[in-house]
Amino acid sequence: MAIKSFKRYEKKFLLTNQQYDALIPKLLDYMEPDHHCLDGKNYSIYNIYYDTIHSDVIRHSISKPYYKEKLRLRSYKIPKKPTDKVFLELKKKINGIVNKRRVILTLEEARDFVEQGIRPETCDYMSEQVINEIAYYLSHESVKPSVYIGYTRKAFFAKDDPEFRLTFDSKILTRRENLTLEGGYYGDDILEENQYLMEVKILGAIPVWFTKILSELEIYNTHFSKYGQEFMKYCAQDKDEIEEKWRDIAC
Repeated sequence: MAIKSFKRYEKKFLLTNQQYDALIPKLLDYMEPDHHCLDGKNYSIYNIYYDTIHSDVIRHSISKPYYKEKLRLRSYKIPKKPTDKVFLELKKKINGIVNKRRVILTLEEARDFVEQGIRPETCDYMSEQVINEIAYYLSHESVKPSVYIGYTRKAFFAKDDPEFRLTFDSKILTRRENLTLEGGYYGDDILEENQYLMEVKILGAIPVWFTKILSELEIYNTHFSKYGQEFMKYCAQDKDEIEEKWRDIAC
């Protein structure tokens, strides 16, 4: 098993197709594509988010608390068999600073751990620490697979600062049935047509050259959570269905 740890600030922006097309050429003077995005290619990310039966995790998250955390299962390809490798991640946000801890497991190990409490075997200290953190989380949160979120991504790193990273996500598809990674990439898009979610990921200050480009293209910071947006749309749809049933009864 392997482990990665991330600690950074994240800023989010919603872009129109016109803003996106104008921004990308300007970035190439200062940034270079992620090695997965050479020749203009995107890569894909697939997630299963875990929550309680009453959606307590996302309800707490969208209330903008000082501290919040989410557990998710992530893969960069659609798994085909139980032995395929996936990431089990515990993402925390403390006063705006994102800290992500994750461990690589097989799909079977990850599911057995989260859904049955069977701890995966490990042979190194750091992996054991992350597993301990996730086990502690699971002991306090009765969670289950709650939503699938998949999307395509284009990513860039600054030439003079590899810690400054930009990602552009599109076709953010979500569903609340068939909650498996191997179920494939399909669902309802939570973005509007020809819209992109840009995320700025950085440890320190945003470069001046980048703020100037944002100002020139009238691109402004916004609050956007993929799971949060999905949940709000889900609640609105559920409310509409309830109102429709009451209208049918009244008639």
